[in-house]
Amino acid sequence: MPHPPNEEPLRVAVMGAGAVGCYFGGLLARAGHDVVLIGRPEHVRAIEAHGLRLQTRTFDEHVRLRASTDAAAVQGAGLVLCCVKSGDTEAAAQAMHAHLAPQALLLSLQNGVDNAERLRALLPQPVRAAVVYVATEMAGPGHVRHHGRGELVVEPGPGGDDWAEALRAAGVPVEISADVHQALWVKLILNCAYNAISAIGQVPYGRMLAVEGVAETMQQVVRECVAVARAEGVAVPADIDTTVRGLAGSMPQQRSSTAQDLARGRPSEIEHLNGHVVRRGQAHGVPTPANQVLLTLVRLLEHERRVA
Repeated sequence: MPHPPNEEPLRVAVMGAGAVGCYFGGLLARAGHDVVLIGRPEHVRAIEAHGLRLQTRTFDEHVRLRASTDAAAVQGAGLVLCCVKSGDTEAAAQAMHAHLAPQALLLSLQNGVDNAERLRALLPQPVRAAVVYVATEMAGPGHVRHHGRGELVVEPGPGGDDWAEALRAAGVPVEISADVHQALWVKLILNCAYNAISAIGQVPYGRMLAVEGVAETMQQVVRECVAVARAEGVAVPADIDTTVRGLAGSMPQQRSSTAQDLARGRPSEIEHLNGHVVRRGQAHGVPTPANQVLLTLVRLLEHERRVA
C-alpha cells in the first residue's frame, strides 16, 4: 500500500516506540513513508536485524524501517508521534528539544488528559492531543500484535492536516475534532475502569466482567470519575456507562497496558489514570474511594516487584 507517487513521503519519528507507536509507525512505513522508531534497545536490535513484525488481523509482515535508541533520531521529521509513558513526558520533551525541526508537528498519542499541555510547556513546536483507540501488545522484541480497532481522534490546531490523509491512506481512521478534551476524559474513564482491575488480576477485559462484583466496582469507579470530570468543567456524555460496558466486547482479549507493564516489571501509568482522578477529586472535594483503592493496590504490586 505505497503512498501515491505524486506525493512526497512523510518523514516520521515515533518517540517511545512501544506497542502503540510501533503499530502506527509500522503502518506508515508499510505505506511507503520514511519512519524511525525510537525505543528500547531490545526492540531496536530486532528491528534492525529483521524489520518490525507487524501482526494484525488481516496481515502478518516484517516491515523495513529505521530504529534507534537515541532521541536525536527525531531530527528532520515533519511528524513526531509522542508515545512515551505519561510519567516520561517531560524527559522526552527535553531529550527531543535540541533535535526537533522548527515546524515539526507533535501528536501526543498518550494516556492521560494533560500530556499535550505538558509538551507545549517545554517545546515551541506545535503540539496536538490525540485520543487513541487501539488494542495492541508487544509480543516480543520487534514484534507488535494488533488485537483490534486503531482509530485516532485529534484536536484541531496548527501544523496542517496533510499527515491525517497520509494516516488514513495507511489504514488509520483519523477524525479531527474540537471535542478532544471531552474524548480524553472518556478515554481516561475507560482506563480507570479497566486498567487497574486487569492488572491486579492479570486478565483480559472479556474475562474480567465474568467475575462477581467486578461490574459493580467498575460502575463505582465510573461514577467517581464523572463527578470529578464535572468538577473540572468537562461534560461527560450521558451514555458513558454503555461506552464502558462496550469496551470489553470490542477488545475481549486485550490486557490493559497497566497489566502488561506489571507483568514485565515496568512502571505503569497508574498515577496518571486513577491517580489523576484521586488528586483532582481531592482538589475539588469530590470523594474517590474506589479509585483510591485501585490506585493503592497497583502501587503495592509495583512496590513488591521493585523489591523482589
